[in-house]
Amino acid sequence: MNREELIAQIFEKKSFLCVGLDPDISKIPSFLLEFEDPVFEFNKRIIDATKEYCVAYKPNIAFYECLGPKGWISLKKTIDYIPKKMFLIADAKRGDIGNTSLKYAETFFKTYDFDAITVAPYMGEDSVSPFLTISKKWVIVLALTSNSGSSSFQQLTLESGKKLFEDVLEKTATWGNHSNMMFVVGATNENQFSLIRKKIPKHFLLVPGVGAQGGDLHKVIQCGINKDVGLLINSSRGVIYASNDEFFEERASEEAKKLKDQMSLYM
Repeated sequence: MNREELIAQIFEKKSFLCVGLDPDISKIPSFLLEFEDPVFEFNKRIIDATKEYCVAYKPNIAFYECLGPKGWISLKKTIDYIPKKMFLIADAKRGDIGNTSLKYAETFFKTYDFDAITVAPYMGEDSVSPFLTISKKWVIVLALTSNSGSSSFQQLTLESGKKLFEDVLEKTATWGNHSNMMFVVGATNENQFSLIRKKIPKHFLLVPGVGAQGGDLHKVIQCGINKDVGLLINSSRGVIYASNDEFFEERASEEAKKLKDQMSLYM
């Protein structure tokens, strides 16, 4: 999906919600364990409950890899089930160089046909550029994450006076452009969104951390939105685990609609 198609989908739905598909066997409703493929059954029902209110889905690959071959089968079935108009993100956080990086790109962009993949830029330009060689695909660079440990490196002050994440933003933005590169910026860093927007005014930001991690949706939107919206607000646990009983689908739908309705106020 290219930039124009993504923006059109956002304005058509009046939503920039991304739902994270992180199926934890220990958390999904217990009655689903009776199905042949509990992970896919859970995802299928979540997708049916939320597809009206979101524009993107983001499977976290760790929740599938940990299940071995069965997990990859569940992932493929999930991808095939997601409506084609949805923007599909592989939350894989890959970060290697050369042929290895290119094989990761082929895995997620060709074998599994994701629109985008999250990438760690620590190894530099040659760990990111192979992903950018495949047209109509996106690299989502980890810039300023929502976890407490982000302060260990991302917020270190350099000799220039800038924070390390600022340097990452400025450098990596030159490796691609606003039509093939996004950045992860956690919602718990709401005070940094205005600064980030000055540095990358046109790029999309993938924003985790709203809901379960305590990020303020309205502050993030007010400081991060641009004329094309430029935001994909992700909610995983807050939507998919709103309930773990037989009514989990209804609760997931309610939470997704609530977020969508709040987003629509800004469009």
